[in-house]
Amino acid sequence: MSKLLILTLCASLLSASLLAAEPHWQAQGYAPAPVDNPLKGLVPYAEAPDPDHFPHSMEFSYFPLSAVLKGPGRYDWSALERFLDAVAGRGHQAVFRFHVEYPGKRGSLPGFLVDAGVGLTYWQRASTPPRPPVDNETPDYRHPLLRATLVDFIAALGARYDNDPRIGFITAGLLGLWGEWHDYPKNELFADKALQQAVMDAYTRAFRITPVLLRYPAGAADPVYVANAGTPFGYHDDSFAWNTLATKPSYFVAKLQASDATTQWQTRPIGGEIRPEAWGKVFDAEPGLPMLQDFAQCVEATHVSWLMDSGMFKAGSTLERRARAIEQVRRMGYEFHVPRVSFERESERLRVRFEIENRGVAPFYHPWPLRYALLDADGKLVREVRAADGLTGILPQATPALRDQVFDLTGLPAGTYRVLLQGENPLIKGMPVRFANVRQDADRAGWLTLGEFLRD
Repeated sequence: MSKLLILTLCASLLSASLLAAEPHWQAQGYAPAPVDNPLKGLVPYAEAPDPDHFPHSMEFSYFPLSAVLKGPGRYDWSALERFLDAVAGRGHQAVFRFHVEYPGKRGSLPGFLVDAGVGLTYWQRASTPPRPPVDNETPDYRHPLLRATLVDFIAALGARYDNDPRIGFITAGLLGLWGEWHDYPKNELFADKALQQAVMDAYTRAFRITPVLLRYPAGAADPVYVANAGTPFGYHDDSFAWNTLATKPSYFVAKLQASDATTQWQTRPIGGEIRPEAWGKVFDAEPGLPMLQDFAQCVEATHVSWLMDSGMFKAGSTLERRARAIEQVRRMGYEFHVPRVSFERESERLRVRFEIENRGVAPFYHPWPLRYALLDADGKLVREVRAADGLTGILPQATPALRDQVFDLTGLPAGTYRVLLQGENPLIKGMPVRFANVRQDADRAGWLTLGEFLRD
């Protein structure tokens, strides 16, 4: 038998022996995960006066379609690029929405469309008192040029930005006031189902990775909206904790139930905005708002991951409000805990096995990889491995997911080493996914220490 064959057989036997070893589990202590973990939590407007006032990982902005669409098939992405770069420079992911009508603003629809015959209906819309009514201009959604232009725009947007690490989520927008898919109370002006379907189909083709969210769940019998349960879209509840729980048929959870979309959150994200009247106040022990619904109940019912709320990003919040907000916001989205770990050592290999459980209300929706590292006694990272598997598909309250990684120790000097773990954020300055464990950040910021071993 040749020496090469003998070495190959020995390596195979060693690997088989290592893989067959029974784990010796070590329990790991729980501690709350950081409230500013990526892709979850409260989201300020990017232009908020004090965006650092409350811990967060994302920022939001609206854009008129006219900001980027300058002519037929002619795009200037600089406004969107400036926003994305500024947000990424702060280590955050972006959420954004395009619109063609916005109460109180003119010129959202590109001028070349108006010149080509796309009509505008001018009307006044009531505002929340004591603010006065505002002017609005709604385009003719039935005009074939507008329909074709929106489809072409979505294709161009997806070709440029799908899977861009600077982007967390996109709300579909483009139709209705604020891009919020309604023209209330002028419902007769809103886009018909044919245009809704065309927009949804265009987003489905253009965005295969970056999540896109629709405003309203809808079933086959919905009189206004195209059925969207089971589609590749998530949802955003923009009247959160106000019109959320199913106390009326028009409220968000009731719409989820009526459209048979109550399990959509298991694969598609839920986001939205806390009702502006309740910004900040929703976290008070006594908000003094009769219409307000219990925030924790709304989180549990919707499995929401993120919510816009300017109230917590302005001066004036009490320490009590801030503490209650941190406690309740932490429940949004995912919270990953590693309950136990095992190390099995044979010759030049170390096998690390561990479980991940989700203590939050929603899964992780982005295909970010897990990253492992070995830390030496001097605090230096000496080996790093990016794994093929990540954190997607780990549902709340489900059986913990098992992860398994084998390290090749060949050439590693003798000494004590720690094994570290994180969910890798593809954004250069972005914070990684951190775990709800006592030893998170214990030895190196952004990393969970799984344990240590002696290399002799």
